[in-house]
Amino acid sequence: MTALATAKFLTDRVAVVSASTKGIGFAIAKRLGAEGASVIVSSRKPDNVEEAVNALRLEGIDAAGITAHVAKKDDRKKLIDFAIERFGKLDILVSNAAVNPHFGDIMSISDSQWDKMLQVNVRSALQLTQEAAPHLESSGRGNVVLVSSVAGYHPMDGLGAYSVMKSTLIGLNKALSQSLARRNIRVNAIAPGWWFNLSVVVVSGR
Repeated sequence: MTALATAKFLTDRVAVVSASTKGIGFAIAKRLGAEGASVIVSSRKPDNVEEAVNALRLEGIDAAGITAHVAKKDDRKKLIDFAIERFGKLDILVSNAAVNPHFGDIMSISDSQWDKMLQVNVRSALQLTQEAAPHLESSGRGNVVLVSSVAGYHPMDGLGAYSVMKSTLIGLNKALSQSLARRNIRVNAIAPGWWFNLSVVVVSGR
């Protein structure tokens, strides 16, 4: 029996996962689909969206995708609107988008690098939640998941700025939990550890 044959806990639910055509985001989208959810994946790259949607559909998952850069207001609206137009509702939002343009001592980070990290890693998570909240509330069982990192609890060497952003997401999670509980929307954060891909090779200098 495969993982996709397990109990369908999320049948009839609709999930949007940002930055979800590769890596952790794609794995989350696949797992949500395996549990019965219809899934919207997104990326800034059209080819990646098409590839991810095809891969999910081959697994028997009801998937659709759209090109979106969640740091841009119009794209955030486009992403949520697409989910509503495609599936008629939204139950789950997973905010996974993140960048790390700076590796090294945090004291050497430039203003532009800091601003980019703050916009993509933190501000867009709040803004995407704001865009999705009315639909999550209408669902009556809305859920938001912010993807933080173990670095948010213990800064990693060379990743000081990234660690600050992930720590801030943990604080955002707590604040959103208080705010959105009044609207029957649950908010949680997850903190993945290291996973091996090309970015790890780049960071290590190998």
